[in-house]
Amino acid sequence: MTEYLITPEPEVVLPIVGMEQVFPVRRVFCVGRNYAAHAREMGDDPSRDLPFFFCKDRTCVQWLKPNQDNSLAYPDATERFEYEVELVVALTRGGRHLSLLEADDSVFGYSLGLDMTRRDLQSQAKQKGRPWEAGKAFEGSAPMTSIVPRHGAALLNQGSIELSVNGVVKQSSDLSHLTWDIAEVVMKLSEQFELHPGDLIMTGTPENVGPVVVGDRIQARLEGVAELELVVV
Repeated sequence: MTEYLITPEPEVVLPIVGMEQVFPVRRVFCVGRNYAAHAREMGDDPSRDLPFFFCKDRTCVQWLKPNQDNSLAYPDATERFEYEVELVVALTRGGRHLSLLEADDSVFGYSLGLDMTRRDLQSQAKQKGRPWEAGKAFEGSAPMTSIVPRHGAALLNQGSIELSVNGVVKQSSDLSHLTWDIAEVVMKLSEQFELHPGDLIMTGTPENVGPVVVGDRIQARLEGVAELELVVV
């Protein structure tokens, strides 16, 4: 029997809608600027850019319980805490250099998530050519809903995605506006990383990202998948 020097952290899991089994989270990959309008608002030309990727630690994942009061702690070391609503895909197959068909087959289901960002820290890192972890990979920075299985259906290629703060719509788009669709994202990611069952991919956010403060209520929805609601505390 293995003896540990310190107590291992508990496994990070997400419930699966309609199933008793849970989804064990392995890694969290994020796609940067995968909607053209968001790329432009961040100063990029989307016609030239291949998808690029960064990571969050799995301990960043916070499950949002349905029909309950969920809260999100305002993090330390920032004065600009911003929301980014995203479709999340969950993989139950992996591999390297996947074809589009293999990438399609790897996707088990979907979640609705927020890529919460300490934008001031991210901006400072970008200006100095430093890594983004301080701006992106902090505790609670990836709140997500339960996973909805696709049950053999075709991958989502359309459906409205929206985020509101205190009842005012801030982000509103459609999955059809993704620069790189789900299968393409998985395929391109597999060219840089060996993917594994349990990996999550946050597929990018629409335009009009912005800040929240303590007391703000965030609501988001992804057509046919999930809704979420939380309060910044």
